[in-house]
Amino acid sequence: MTELRPIALYNTLARAKQIFEPSTPGRVGMYVCGPTVYSDAHLGHAKAQVSFDVIRRYFEFVGYTVRFVSNVTDVGHLVDDADEGDDKIAKRAVLEKLEPMEVADKYYWSYFDDMNKLGVKKPSVTPRATGHIPEQIALIEELIAGGHAYEIAGNVYFSVTSFEGYGKLSGRRLEDLEVGTREAVREEKRDPRDFALWKAAEKSHLMHWESPWGTGFPGWHIECSAMSLKYLGEGFDIHGGGLDLQFPHHEAEIAQSEAAGHPFARYWMHNNMVTVQGGEKMSKSKGNFTTLKDLFGRFEAMTLRFLLVSSHYKSVTEFSEDSLAAAHSGYSRLRGTVNELERRIPDSTPGKNAALDGQIAHYTELFEAAMSDDFNTPEAVAALFGLSREVNTALVGEVGRETLEHALSTFKTLGGDVLGLFADSSAEGQNPEMLDTLLELVLDSRANFRLNKQWAKSDALRDQLQKVGIVLEDTAQGTRWKLE
Repeated sequence: MTELRPIALYNTLARAKQIFEPSTPGRVGMYVCGPTVYSDAHLGHAKAQVSFDVIRRYFEFVGYTVRFVSNVTDVGHLVDDADEGDDKIAKRAVLEKLEPMEVADKYYWSYFDDMNKLGVKKPSVTPRATGHIPEQIALIEELIAGGHAYEIAGNVYFSVTSFEGYGKLSGRRLEDLEVGTREAVREEKRDPRDFALWKAAEKSHLMHWESPWGTGFPGWHIECSAMSLKYLGEGFDIHGGGLDLQFPHHEAEIAQSEAAGHPFARYWMHNNMVTVQGGEKMSKSKGNFTTLKDLFGRFEAMTLRFLLVSSHYKSVTEFSEDSLAAAHSGYSRLRGTVNELERRIPDSTPGKNAALDGQIAHYTELFEAAMSDDFNTPEAVAALFGLSREVNTALVGEVGRETLEHALSTFKTLGGDVLGLFADSSAEGQNPEMLDTLLELVLDSRANFRLNKQWAKSDALRDQLQKVGIVLEDTAQGTRWKLE
């Protein structure tokens, strides 16, 4: 097969940037932790999903076949052993007077509707925790048989001291771990640092299953190990998720998988958080979030995606009115170039522009070099802006159709296929031919106003168009329009 372009990525497990080597030539197996479906998604959720969507898209652009697996947690886990009320799905079910699975289904579809608006591709496989209880029980049984887990009163715990490599992902030493980091101390545990694999069902717990240890439900960590191994196999390529999941969730995944004898993910990638004013992390627990649905009512979905890809996946993304305004302005500039190319091509004459073709090749190489260096989307976006500047300069004169088509194809491939932008580049979904026709009529009317020296009417028409996001530019070659 054709040799694929090398891609360097930062492997959290190695604490270094490494050249990616797939376990199977030409194929990539990726697992990314998905949401717990108990309420609407916010921009913090979108940061993770858009980050790994772009990573997936670039692997595919380079030529890899990608199996992308992302789970949905629809089991009401108790994050704290001692907090029997911390079942978010059950809490929401009581609040909305629904059954737990009604809550899970409601927000499952809500989540994927939001991701679709953001241009996030659907996973190859979307396993749900409730659909994989047998696999989770089987993995727990392996751990008990190997002496890495123990059962007490219907609860099963993983013995962290039984696995020598515990802490290798996060860099935390077992002896330095504070008791009760995420799981409160239970007297029945052999070691307070042990974590739950299976929990006996309390009367208040609405979701439970039969198991060899009695009626209960799985712990938080076990589902991702069971499902990633099922759909990607041992020693799969990449495991991704938010930086806040690195410990204890991802650390626990490695421990319970490898302790059971299953080689686990070889590369670990973690996206950083979204912060709000004051640098505080956006999260549901802090109550400082705005849902994506609310944001979609105020901003175009692609503006939000542009905000996210404008920062590196490992960097913090700032959420503020200023950052959103800047994202709107930046994305509108790129989209305006795409719209102008689409408008100019039908009436262009055959031919090429060697200078602009050379610039297209130059910025394409800059884009690919940036993306191949740990998916550096800010530098990739900068390359698109550079190309946009060169295209707009060239469009002041005449450019041959072949070069215009080359430029448009490049924007659609790099900005669209890879970064996931330009999903709807033509005036918020309107028919581009209809828009062109309507604006030709408007511009003809304005030209008549100007010809008859009716400057006030000409200016009023221009101002009205600007209010709806259409900017007119009077040039020596005539009046041009673009979307703001």
